Amino acid sequence: MAFFTQDTNVRKLSLSNPVHFLALGFGSGLATKAPGTFGTLAAIPLYLVLNQFSLSVYLIVTLIVSIVGIYICDKASKDMGVHDHGAIVWDEVAGLLITMIAAPAGWIWLLIGFALFRFFDIIKPWPIKWLDSKVSGGFGIMIDDVVAGVFALICLQMIYAFT
Repeated sequence: MAFFTQDTNVRKLSLSNPVHFLALGFGSGLATKAPGTFGTLAAIPLYLVLNQFSLSVYLIVTLIVSIVGIYICDKASKDMGVHDHGAIVWDEVAGLLITMIAAPAGWIWLLIGFALFRFFDIIKPWPIKWLDSKVSGGFGIMIDDVVAGVFALICLQMIYAFT
């Protein structure tokens, strides 16, 4: 069993293309199993770097990641000829960064944030599932993970507030 996908649609993308490289979450989206989880894991080093800066810098970069993600995901999706292919994981990168906005310091909080984001991204409670099925293009690829990130952010902050 190969670790990297052999999907013919993914072969239409190139890691040497900066847009494809980002859409594939620095290559993490090529995992054959759970590419969304690997994409979320790939976001952790970015989070750790951004977390060293002020909250305003963190928010600006997260906003840029999310807005530019609309183009990145749309372009990769069109280049593949498949809407929201599992290998496109830039939306997971944005989702984790949103989840971790103003998160408490410490690995336990990163682990909780990671688990909460993956929970909402996989389970897709309303309106996430509705957005996932009804909104198309790059915005559609991004918006369900943005909302999952917001849900996870709220839960993470509530857990912290009540501990």
